[in-house]
Amino acid sequence: MYAILDIETTGGKFNEEGITEIAIYKFDGHTVVDQFISLVNPEREIQPFVVNLTGINSNMLRTAPKFYEVAKRIVEITEDCIIVAHNAEFDYRILRTEFSRLGFEFKRRTLCTVELAQEIMPEQESYSLGKLTRALGIPVADRHRASGDALATVKLFKMLLAKDLNKHIIQDAVKAEPKYQMATNLKSIINGLPSSTGVFYFHDTYGKIIYIGKSKNIRNRVNQHFTSTNPKSKKMQKQVAAVTYEATGNELVALLKESAEIKLNKPSFNRAMRRSTFTHALYSFIDENGYINLKIDSIDGRKTAITTFSNYQSGKQFMFKAIENYKLCPKLVGLDTAKTSCFKYHINECKGACIKEESPTDYNLRIQELIAKNSYKNKDLLIIDKGRALEERSVLLIEDGTFKGLGYYDLNFQITNKKVLESIITPMEDNKDTQHIIQSYLRKNKQIKIVELNK
Repeated sequence: MYAILDIETTGGKFNEEGITEIAIYKFDGHTVVDQFISLVNPEREIQPFVVNLTGINSNMLRTAPKFYEVAKRIVEITEDCIIVAHNAEFDYRILRTEFSRLGFEFKRRTLCTVELAQEIMPEQESYSLGKLTRALGIPVADRHRASGDALATVKLFKMLLAKDLNKHIIQDAVKAEPKYQMATNLKSIINGLPSSTGVFYFHDTYGKIIYIGKSKNIRNRVNQHFTSTNPKSKKMQKQVAAVTYEATGNELVALLKESAEIKLNKPSFNRAMRRSTFTHALYSFIDENGYINLKIDSIDGRKTAITTFSNYQSGKQFMFKAIENYKLCPKLVGLDTAKTSCFKYHINECKGACIKEESPTDYNLRIQELIAKNSYKNKDLLIIDKGRALEERSVLLIEDGTFKGLGYYDLNFQITNKKVLESIITPMEDNKDTQHIIQSYLRKNKQIKIVELNK
């Protein structure tokens, strides 16, 4: 659990500042579950430059509660939480100073979103909250007021969690959470999980990830793991101390994150997942008569595949549909072994490429259309799908046929701005697994929005 906060102060000499406004959002890693926002009477003068910056003046604070009147609420809302702030060292020092004046030692673990952003997004030009949120397309209201800045930090932190493929933030939080180390009742863990699409993580008592999985229904899938009686599941059940998750909004993002994060984190119970998830591919060649032939064959790393399949049967089903949709000759796609004309020629469903009645030029145009439809080679495009909320969408970036990464954007935001697009994208490795996942998903989900970018 996190307490994401922002503090406005009077300014002045070091350790003599007073708090004028405080905003705290209690964040469970997915949503805000509690909040506290209040002006505070600092009982001292506010520096003129601070008044100009924040708009908070002494008249506004005359009837505001003094710090000792809000101290109990601050202690309660931050209990068992990691304090998160943009420049956490400053905010935490100010809080500790105010509590120290009351004779109370205030101690919490802290996380700084400046430091996290520098580590996770080293390409950014500036790490000030204003410039960083602008670069990432994060809307900010009431800049330089505690509530506006704290809420912007919540959105920034949520983006940092999604970009942290190594899961260092989550693992450190689990390790610090004392209740997780006593979570022996697996049912209590399941009750805190959603029935939505995403990736889930099994942690041991040290916070280390021991298993990563994905599902369209996280709660159901985790429940299956916890109730299974096979040897692997029983061994895993004994080691699980906590389950965390990341909602993804759609299965494509979940599949890509699962694949990438297993490769990065190497969980002990994911050994089987490290193998490629596909065995066959679609290849093309030109025969002696100039016709482009297609063939489903076992994966061969020396050849360039048009698209890949989980097994031969999946590839065969794809070709049956392609024959219907593109009026292809079964013989020239390897599904008819006739020595002369194919079966479909006799029922007037093949135009005769098998016996050279249809010209190679006409036939190859349809083959090229199929290849273009099922391959993003040399293309620049965005693949857009559902996001984690109604006003959000996920986006995958493909540049020159190479998968660059994925991210989320607000519907009111213009994502075709190249600089902004690159900022919100979490860079990910382009490999045969990611290519297979994307191509397979696009074949099965025709409603996905694809935006071709101008070169």
